[in-house]
Amino acid sequence: MAVNYNRLWKLLIDKGITKTEMRKRAGISTTVLAKMGKNETVSMDTLARIAAVMECGLDDIVEINVE
Repeated sequence: MAVNYNRLWKLLIDKGITKTEMRKRAGISTTVLAKMGKNETVSMDTLARIAAVMECGLDDIVEINVE
């Protein structure tokens, strides 16, 4: 199973929010943000926090490929 956060990065650009600003608003660590930059899995709690900050659904920030 592979995850991809390209949807989140595009959403940040569309809303004019930096990764650092989103990280601080969501209360996630730089380590978690680095994992996301490498398309590694993160906890559902982290994804829910980001979705709340971005005012969107989980499918707007992460894509899961099952292959």
